[in-house]
Amino acid sequence: MQPADEEELVRRIARGDRQAFDELYQRTSPWLAVRLRRRCADEDVVADVLQETYLAVWRAAGSFAGASVSGSAVGWLWTIAAHRLVDAFRRRARQTRTPPPIVSPVRASGAEVTEDLGRALLALPPELRDVLRATVLDGLSVRETALLLGRTGRDGQVTRPAGADRGACPPG
Repeated sequence: MQPADEEELVRRIARGDRQAFDELYQRTSPWLAVRLRRRCADEDVVADVLQETYLAVWRAAGSFAGASVSGSAVGWLWTIAAHRLVDAFRRRARQTRTPPPIVSPVRASGAEVTEDLGRALLALPPELRDVLRATVLDGLSVRETALLLGRTGRDGQVTRPAGADRGACPPG
C-alpha cells in the first residue's frame, strides 16, 4: 500500500467517486479498527467511531485533496478517527454523570399517606426507605436512584441495598 495510492483515492472521493471510497475503506478499515480497539475495548464504540470516521472522510475529502497537506492520507484518516474516539468518550462521560444531589426532597404530607403506610415506611431499613422515597415520591428512575444513592457496582450495574432481600421487612 503506497501513501500516494491513498492520497489519490481521497482525491477521487472528493470528486464523488464511490468506488474509490469503497477501495479506501477496504484497504484501511481493518488497520483502523485494530488501532481503535487498542484504545477502546467496547466493540460498539469502535463500530460507531469507524462509521463516523468514514462518513467524515466522504464529506471532507475535498478539504484534504484541495489543500497542500504535509501528512499522508492515512495519517489524516487516523486523525479523524482519533478525534471521533475522543468525542465518543466524552459522550459516554456525559451520559454516565451522576445526577446532582436533591437539595430538598419532596415529602408527602400526612393527608397523602395513611398512618399505616407511614408506620410501614418507618419500619423499613433506612437504605430501603431512601430508595422508596427517591423512586416513588421523587419520581426518579431506578438507575437515577442508584446513582444518587451510590448503589452501582464497578460494572455500572445497580446493586441491591442492604435489607432489600425477601424477608427483610417485618411482617405486617
